[in-house]
Amino acid sequence: MENTNNQNPQLGSASISPPQKKTLPNFLLSVHLKYVKLGYHYLITHAIYLLLVALLGVVFVNISTLNAEDLGQLWDHLKFNLVTVVLCSTLIVFMATLYFMRRPQKVYLVNFACFKPQPDLMCPRELFMERSTIAGTFNEENLAFQKKILERSGLGQKTYSPEALLRIPHNLCMAEARKESEMVMSGAIDELLEKTGVKAKDIGILVVNCSLFNPTPSLSAMVVNHYKLRGNILSYNLGGMGCSAGLISIDLAKQLLQVQPNSYALVVSTENITLNWYFGNNRSMLVTNCLFRMGGAAILLSNRSSDRRRSKYQLIHTVRTLKGADDKCYGCVFQEEGENKNIGVALSKDVMAVAGRAVLDELEKNLELTEWHMEPSRMTLNRFGNTSSSSLWYELAYSEAKGRIKKGDRTWQIAFGSGFKCNSAVWRALRTVDPAKEKNPWMDEIDEFPVHVPKISPVLS
Repeated sequence: MENTNNQNPQLGSASISPPQKKTLPNFLLSVHLKYVKLGYHYLITHAIYLLLVALLGVVFVNISTLNAEDLGQLWDHLKFNLVTVVLCSTLIVFMATLYFMRRPQKVYLVNFACFKPQPDLMCPRELFMERSTIAGTFNEENLAFQKKILERSGLGQKTYSPEALLRIPHNLCMAEARKESEMVMSGAIDELLEKTGVKAKDIGILVVNCSLFNPTPSLSAMVVNHYKLRGNILSYNLGGMGCSAGLISIDLAKQLLQVQPNSYALVVSTENITLNWYFGNNRSMLVTNCLFRMGGAAILLSNRSSDRRRSKYQLIHTVRTLKGADDKCYGCVFQEEGENKNIGVALSKDVMAVAGRAVLDELEKNLELTEWHMEPSRMTLNRFGNTSSSSLWYELAYSEAKGRIKKGDRTWQIAFGSGFKCNSAVWRALRTVDPAKEKNPWMDEIDEFPVHVPKISPVLS
């Protein structure tokens, strides 16, 4: 049984009626090749262990053919050959030590938390259009264009926007952007620390990812300062890596946990809306305004064997694919200046044709998934909008709230982002998740879902 969570990429749709249908690549065509590569990698990585197993197998077969008399003669021979005994013992100890030193550290997901803003930050689609109109920078044609995007986006009426964008007039400044980031990150981390009982001083690794807001000091430094984390913490701040950066952070934390024994790693995934609102009339840059909303998640990983019993998941695989060597892929999601020096994120025509909810439709078709598999992604897009790299965790929280996660289940997270990147993580549930004992952003309204999401949902004037 698999629970599949698919993240919405940093993409949108600006071509309402494209002349030619654009589709995502057929991922199934490369599945067999990926298995071959993984098999080869496994063979090379574990070659010494495989040889040792084969050697022990040969020894065991030979020993099994010996009778009592043969064993007695062997003992008499070894008893008077101290050098042989010492060498064999040394070899066994060396091989055992080598195995335990090189054995990959198991990585556990102790728990995670998703930030749920206050109700006064809700941004219904009609309010979004009202604020866009009041901004006074969009012409009538592009206001109508944004309305069409919203109607086809799959977003519902309860997504969230930062206070600076809801205020009249807008107050888009560095102070407000910092305020948004601190509110989102601390909200998620506070809940995570409460869930796990882990003290901030016990965290040895910190990875924060936010694509478009990278102040100085960094967001990771903001977390260190807020929680007074220890001075020798391994702190990393990932920027500009798009919607798939959340799984890049997980992969980085996994690699660090291989060389930092008995450690906790805190991963924080978020995006900042305040300073990344586009106020121009380039349609390829307007799509992100319509799709992206406020959100964030905090994840606690551990390589401590003692944490296995209380952890929710074990990380089985991470796979990262980057097509940045191809110029077309590299430029498909590109931050640049438009007219009047307004900065925005431009989407290529190919990307715009399969952006927003359309990418979910294409994944469902290409990977032959069912509506059941796609439900967490569609409901997350409807309830919270595209929260960029943290969307994956709202989707997993939905699956938990619905009581879908059973012990032994494997969950596949897949995310797309600028670059162009496709990253995956596979987790195995270590225990059945009881929704009655969970605290996540869905719990007080999970009975209202799933809801029907029409292809076109009119925005009322």
